[in-house]
Amino acid sequence: MAASVEKQAYAVGDATSTCPYVPRNTRFIRTILLLSSAAILSTLLPASWTSTDLLNTKDSPSASLAQPGEQWKDEIWPLREQTPWDISTDFPFPRLLEYDVTEGTWLRLDVNPKSGEIIFDMLGDIYCLPAGAYSHSALHSESHSRAIPVLTGVPHDSDPHFSPDGTKFVFRSDAGLGVENIWVKPWTSCEEADVRPSYADGELGNALLVKDHEEDLLASGIRETEQRKRNRLLREGRHDTSRVTNETYRWVTDARFHPSGTKVVATKWFTSARSLGAGEGWEYPLPGESASTTSIKAGSGKLLVGRTLPLGWTVEKYGDQQVGPEQFIWQGNDSVIYSKNTGDTNGVWEYSKDVHKGTYSIFSTNLTTQRTTLLVDAFPGGATRPELSRDGRTLAFVRRVRDKEALVLKDLHTGTIRNIWHGLSYDLSVVSAPFGTYPSFAFTPEDDAVIVWAAGQIYHVPLSKNTNRELVTGGEPKIIPFKAHIEKRLAETRLPKTDIKSVETSDFQRVYAFYELRADEAGEKVVFQGAGATYVQEVGEDAGPAREVPKLHSSAPYFSPSFVPGTSDLVIHARWSDVNFTTFELANLTSGIAYELTGLPVGRYYVPNLCSCSGANRQIAFLKTGGDYLTGDVVATAGAGLYIGELTLPSSSSSKSAAIKNVRFVPSEIETGDVVHTQLKFLEKNKKLLVQSPQRAFAIDLAVGPNETGDYKHETLATGRMSTELAIPPPTSGSLKSGTPVAVVDFLHVYYAPSVKPDDAVWSKPANATKGLTRLSLDGGHSLAWSGDGSKLFWFLGPYLHYVDISKLDARAKAQQHDAVTFQEVFVEYQSDIGRLKKEASAFAAQRYGEEGAANAEFFVIANATLLTMESGNVQSDLLHDAVIVTRAGEIEAIVGVHDFVAPYGATVLDAEGGFIVPGFIDVHAHWNGYDTNFPVKSWEMETFLAYGVTTLHNPSADTVLAYAERFRMERGQMVGPRIYHTGDIIYGAGIPGLHQDIVDMAEARSALLRIKVEGGPSSYSYKNYNLPSRASRQRLLLASRELGMLCVPEGGMNYDWDQTYIADGMTTVEHSIPIPVLYEDMLTFYALSGSGATPTHIVNYGGAMGEQYIWATEDIPNSKLRRFTRHDILESLSESTARPLDSYQVFNTSISTAKMVRKGLKAHIGAHGEPPIGVNYHAEMFFTKAGGLTNYEVIRAATSDAAYTLGIDSSVGSLTPGKLADFVVYPPGVDLLEGDISGTRDIRFVVRGGRVWDALTMVEVWPVAGRREPTPPLNAE
Repeated sequence: MAASVEKQAYAVGDATSTCPYVPRNTRFIRTILLLSSAAILSTLLPASWTSTDLLNTKDSPSASLAQPGEQWKDEIWPLREQTPWDISTDFPFPRLLEYDVTEGTWLRLDVNPKSGEIIFDMLGDIYCLPAGAYSHSALHSESHSRAIPVLTGVPHDSDPHFSPDGTKFVFRSDAGLGVENIWVKPWTSCEEADVRPSYADGELGNALLVKDHEEDLLASGIRETEQRKRNRLLREGRHDTSRVTNETYRWVTDARFHPSGTKVVATKWFTSARSLGAGEGWEYPLPGESASTTSIKAGSGKLLVGRTLPLGWTVEKYGDQQVGPEQFIWQGNDSVIYSKNTGDTNGVWEYSKDVHKGTYSIFSTNLTTQRTTLLVDAFPGGATRPELSRDGRTLAFVRRVRDKEALVLKDLHTGTIRNIWHGLSYDLSVVSAPFGTYPSFAFTPEDDAVIVWAAGQIYHVPLSKNTNRELVTGGEPKIIPFKAHIEKRLAETRLPKTDIKSVETSDFQRVYAFYELRADEAGEKVVFQGAGATYVQEVGEDAGPAREVPKLHSSAPYFSPSFVPGTSDLVIHARWSDVNFTTFELANLTSGIAYELTGLPVGRYYVPNLCSCSGANRQIAFLKTGGDYLTGDVVATAGAGLYIGELTLPSSSSSKSAAIKNVRFVPSEIETGDVVHTQLKFLEKNKKLLVQSPQRAFAIDLAVGPNETGDYKHETLATGRMSTELAIPPPTSGSLKSGTPVAVVDFLHVYYAPSVKPDDAVWSKPANATKGLTRLSLDGGHSLAWSGDGSKLFWFLGPYLHYVDISKLDARAKAQQHDAVTFQEVFVEYQSDIGRLKKEASAFAAQRYGEEGAANAEFFVIANATLLTMESGNVQSDLLHDAVIVTRAGEIEAIVGVHDFVAPYGATVLDAEGGFIVPGFIDVHAHWNGYDTNFPVKSWEMETFLAYGVTTLHNPSADTVLAYAERFRMERGQMVGPRIYHTGDIIYGAGIPGLHQDIVDMAEARSALLRIKVEGGPSSYSYKNYNLPSRASRQRLLLASRELGMLCVPEGGMNYDWDQTYIADGMTTVEHSIPIPVLYEDMLTFYALSGSGATPTHIVNYGGAMGEQYIWATEDIPNSKLRRFTRHDILESLSESTARPLDSYQVFNTSISTAKMVRKGLKAHIGAHGEPPIGVNYHAEMFFTKAGGLTNYEVIRAATSDAAYTLGIDSSVGSLTPGKLADFVVYPPGVDLLEGDISGTRDIRFVVRGGRVWDALTMVEVWPVAGRREPTPPLNAE
């Protein structure tokens, strides 16, 4: 059958179109690990939650205690409820895409229990096939039955299921607000439900006559009249639908009718800190005839079967459980059958599980007795998507059997299990699949067949009964041929253009992201870090530009500044060295003199602060941290924590140094993991130390000293419930248990409360907010700082310094007082990399050629090259032999033939010896960790990326402030690496304070994007919505992005249905693969022609084992070129892996689907997700992209010009074109990029970024400063 052929193709990795990934040390170790059913029963039976109940079997009633879900209150998320929005009318869809298909992807279906009609969803619409479509004659005919559209339009509809009497069906839809809810629609027949009949009269006929005109009106922004709305609902088939559920944040799927027909059970999905959902079984009554949206209370419904808790968990942690029951069906009047992931036992959902062991089991729970029975064990192969026969005797489900997927029947009377058919597509039980681990299917009215989707088709699987009255196979399954007309409204795809070249080629660039803000005593000056340098800024309307704090080493990075109390012109800050680590310096702002503070051993030190003691003798407090990601865990890692020392302030006539003496460790409760958001300040001269961390401010009593156990007294002064920053003005004396003023950054905004008690955790959730709390920020803020006298509060948002005089705040506790806030723009710039390149090239030419060569010093020429320009998208046009590429001042000046070129005197010429040159690679989806390192260290991550030819990075999830600061440090010359672009912090739908955003209106959407845009300036051009549950929220962001010229790269992969709406709504890409690896004509055409791009990230592929595991198993990772650049402990961690059969790697199917769409016009990209080993995995991602059938040229196009086009930076990078930035990769002779093994892309000779040239093997600079490679931190113990 077709499904078997399909699996056979990818079971061997499609050997006809791929080749092995040049494994250097293949280690396939085949091991079978048995998982006993008893172990599952002892920990995972979905019975009651107490430990005694975990041992219940099918014959043991559960305890009478309520389920933990009934005791848990879902009252934190969302923070705010959505404002009115209609996804169909409040967002424009000017494009219409129409085409016909005879196959479909992941078609969830049901069969009418009376008429036998088939109803199914495809691409967000619902269709019907008459029962005659699977009559004997139809099954043996070559003709296709017309798939009759029943529900269509902008809303995404799915999961249709009939009532027991066949007179109605329920379905899932995001109509209205864009959150998936359950709706119900009356049913008579396919013919009556047809919304696109060949002939229509009456209201539907009139509505269809004006269809094009009215849709054009709506797309142009003209609001609907009531009549136009009525017409639209008629055309969509939505005029007689009624809402069953009213969820505005959680979402609901897969509703099934109770035998009475009066209510349904459905899966309600709950997110935790992670955005993948955990299911629960909820019951909902069907609405009456006059029910409306407003008559159904938001969030109403009745919990039937909730999540169970791992041993030791309390009800308070219930919301953290990431695994729950799903796929509910009724068994009689008072029992439900469902499937549940029993592979993840500790409350945490894990990727890349073993499909052959099995992940899901099937259970039955009697709702009256609360008895739970294991019906089908997960081992072997799993058991998911349960469906019951009409007589209730036979349970059907799907499971993996070796390299096949089987339809399985279990007779519930005899217990007999039979694999009926092995022709199904692979299930998705190893991934998070809220859209269903397999499409729903159904028995025919007489139980003489199962109707099920597989391999792009709907199949009729005949059944018969044996002598024991058990259902068994009844013959060969047949395709039910259909033909459907797809009609989809599409928004304009977000493809804005950004001119990065004008920024990169400027001699000077501007810093936009500032942090580590501190104010002086009166709030007249502030100091802060800006891209690895410290600055002072006077406050006020007439203030001049920021100026750099005086320092001893002009090229060293500086950080963590603060004012010396009692003085107006002394600043203490820290200098970083990759060899010597931290050194403190004291700077006099008036004289410009800087002093080095000696006496500390090598260490990572932060937040130095001096006491306000009188005279020159002071105490100093600072924090020491242990090892970290970029500086390693090898040198100076002991003794993290708080230290106190003594220091005599140097006079202007003294030497340029002063010693810190009598340094001692002070045991404290300070967490040193987030010192960037921690502040220290002495109180009462030097008697106490105020510590301000993200969620707690406390004072350490230094004067009293330690107790008998060596601990110091800590007094909590203020707390935040979910704050990411917290700051209080310096208390004057004594305890503040009566209350203290508090400022917090809570959910990205700055808030202030005039008096808060220590045990009253500050929180900004409406209706639950701290008493007197007022919002000060308009669009957000960060880096809180109080003036020393407590009169002013400061914060940053991008280059805008905000401050407020607390005494001038309205005494009335208004919810918002941002009109009382003053702001001023801070202007800081540095010399760009190209600006430095020009100077260094001139110095190089002067030394080698003298003054005569100065005019041509900026020329760098590579001759005798084979160029693959990637300009046209056609290999014949883009391939140039015997070519010369000429660069000048960081740009490509010209491309000429070798016989037509004479190098100008003073130019530097390199012989490529016939080797290929291609544009620098662009990693569209690259994560990394270094920007979170507390210290301005050189990044081995960035150097590694560049060593493997990646000249441009785009990170779709990074700290908005710190990652832009890293970009500016890169361009400033404090590290070597690619160009950095990113989305800032994700706009997150799940429950992480600091990331969660509801986007309930357009004002919040604009603020969300402004917070990103303002920190990166012209280098900020993208954002990422990450599993926002409301389509309304996502559409608001898209509208705001049009105003700000930003593109959208959403988190895809998890939810097939949401991915489709991302494409329809015009998002720039879908990041990660569509979770269904094998796509069919409906989805292939829709995605390819939509205009949205694809970044499949095969390395972390959905649908099966991750691609990175294949690389770990087939590469000798620890002994590669990476050892020169990367932490060895990371490489060692990849030394061993367990080999898995190729059919476990659905990555190859994803690659095939991607290749098919590329041939239809899709722009695919290379994104390696930043998975270790970085660099190598970028080229592994190219290998996986090639595996689906693309040519080497098409893969390189995905890595260069197509990526640049989608990111909107193709006017500057992506091809070898005169006038673009000189970013390219040079290969040695003998590497055939077009016809050779695709893994040859990693064998790089030189990498060029902005005209600067490095030896890719060593990352020693070749030009303009030959032989330069700055030292890196001691990462390794060798």
